[in-house]
Amino acid sequence: MTQRLSSHDIAAALANLNASAEPPWRLQNNALHKEFSFPTFVAAFGFMSQVALLAEEMDHHPDWSNSYNKVVVSLTTHEAGGLTAKDFELAKTIEALL
Repeated sequence: MTQRLSSHDIAAALANLNASAEPPWRLQNNALHKEFSFPTFVAAFGFMSQVALLAEEMDHHPDWSNSYNKVVVSLTTHEAGGLTAKDFELAKTIEALL
């Protein structure tokens, strides 16, 4: 089972993740949360398709929604009951797509 991170580890990982993320990721309901905006629906859907392929490779899947040109992503490790290194790894992978 994947180990849930301590609050100290979460704060450090979030600061590291947000060092180059604009807008920044934030903590919401015990998850990493971010809203992405794209010029069109097709661009937003293309982004989701790229993330879906990477998430499947990592065997770690986001909770997310899409409305026209907006994609809202929430990352948490359900089996661990909170945030793990897997969530931050997927967030960094998502950031690298932008």
